[in-house]
Amino acid sequence: MTNQPARSRATLTGISSRAWEHPADQGALVALRKLKGFDTVLKAVSGMFNERAFRLVFLGSAVRVDERQFPALHYLLGDVARVLDAEELPEMYVAANPVLNAMTIGMNKPFIVLNSGLVDLLDDEELRFVIAHELGHAISGHAVYQTLLQRLLVLSGVLSSLPFGGLGVRAITAALYEWSRKAELSADRAGLLATQDPAAAFRVHMQLASGGHLDHLDTTSFFAQGQEYLDSSDLRDSVLKLLLIENRTHPFAVVRAAELRRWVDSGDYTRYLAGGYPRRTTDDDAKVTDAARAAAASYSETFQQSQDVLGKLVHDIAGVAGSVKLWLDERLRRDDG
Repeated sequence: MTNQPARSRATLTGISSRAWEHPADQGALVALRKLKGFDTVLKAVSGMFNERAFRLVFLGSAVRVDERQFPALHYLLGDVARVLDAEELPEMYVAANPVLNAMTIGMNKPFIVLNSGLVDLLDDEELRFVIAHELGHAISGHAVYQTLLQRLLVLSGVLSSLPFGGLGVRAITAALYEWSRKAELSADRAGLLATQDPAAAFRVHMQLASGGHLDHLDTTSFFAQGQEYLDSSDLRDSVLKLLLIENRTHPFAVVRAAELRRWVDSGDYTRYLAGGYPRRTTDDDAKVTDAARAAAASYSETFQQSQDVLGKLVHDIAGVAGSVKLWLDERLRRDDG
């Protein structure tokens, strides 16, 4: 950590987590919030002991951040909570682990864990982004899905021994992995809204990709590398990319940086900082159909913008199928007439 002069940041009073949730993530979250009691049942299935056990592990083996222990991190947590107008301040721990990682654990009372390797590497503005990223997970309630994913992973191992037993679970698990990757993009947006410094956010992705050799990196080249990955023109590469990320909970660092910059370029980030963001008071009015439509539009836009041959192929096939459906509907209407 380094000492840097504080600067003012807009407080996003009453902001809804829908402001930062990726459309594909938000569709699932809105549907979940409409299922009153689902999270309660999942928490009961998960068992309160598991969450308490995890907290006790870190309470006994890590350092809890407060006014006297890692006070700079304590300040950052309080400040990002202020900017995002968080209703509760989660506990935060620093664990002795050189791996560059952080995580949010727990459904009833989520808490944040920062690995010491990350704390050693990043400066204050970069740590602000990471802490806000994790706070975004907590506010959105992503732990519910992560718990469901972990339970299904265990279940898929049991059912895989049965003929066709694991196919349905594998399909659901694949969907949850896809959700998890989109949830990371959501949390990145939360991190940026709290940091209000795109350069710091992009530096975090560059640090994660390089292991901390920021002095040897160039932002333009890094984004060009990410675009090269996204724009593969070889069908074999497209298939390989699908296989490589199939069982990953996080997108690759270059993809996260590219997706975050795309969100900034869309204008949403600037509009939200100016106050044009959705409010928590309207969360109950959010419709599942609207969220699903936005998710579909997001995937379609991604396919259109990408030069990835498989993505464009899927998009073109979907377009042809849609045209055929419209033609058939028109013919049937004429025949009925």
